[in-house]
Amino acid sequence: MIRYVVILFFMCCFGMYGQVVGDSTAVDSRYFEDQFYIGITYNFLLNQPEGVSQRNLSYGLQAGFIRDIPLNHSRTTALGLGFGYGVYSYYSNLKAEETASGISYSILESDNDFKRNKIETHMLEVPFEVRWRNSTASEYKFWRLYAGMKFGYVFGGRSKLVPVDTGKISFYNEDIRDFQYGLTLNFGYNTFNLHAYYSLTGVFNDNVVVGNESLNTKPLRIGLIFYIL
Repeated sequence: MIRYVVILFFMCCFGMYGQVVGDSTAVDSRYFEDQFYIGITYNFLLNQPEGVSQRNLSYGLQAGFIRDIPLNHSRTTALGLGFGYGVYSYYSNLKAEETASGISYSILESDNDFKRNKIETHMLEVPFEVRWRNSTASEYKFWRLYAGMKFGYVFGGRSKLVPVDTGKISFYNEDIRDFQYGLTLNFGYNTFNLHAYYSLTGVFNDNVVVGNESLNTKPLRIGLIFYIL
């Protein structure tokens, strides 16, 4: 995770502008806001089949760069278009297993059967935001409300199971949907901002089932997001 964030940071530094104070009497009226972001989330799984429930702490980490595009002279309204990286883990009792005919799914009935079981996705993300804030060229503490969408490409999706009495089982799960997207909302003041993401697509492809039920699981991620000029 840290390696990807460092690479992303240096790639984006060449295009970054921020609030700049030249001296005590002049400020840059053409400032830009909130270019880099980093966030942490708790991941909920919605639309789960009967018998499937979450376990442990399902977490998410995200980081990236957004180009701020002001729309008015006071620069309180803007668009944001960016690029980032996210890793999201979903712990549950839904077991994925490789077989000769493909990947099969079952429900782990007892917590005594396993230590940990999760799906993990590594994603390249493109956030798009409509931004409102009451900032000025010299004010670094302000309210913000950013709403939009985030588009993601899963370049690494794995299923991992750690049983109680045998070794870890881990494999790339091709049933995980490659392209995922959803709605985003970021709201807060100064450093701490609430972040919400509701997926409009499922974690799995349309033809994936457990028993007789389709796996239409959708993520809802709630957490904090921090912005850096």
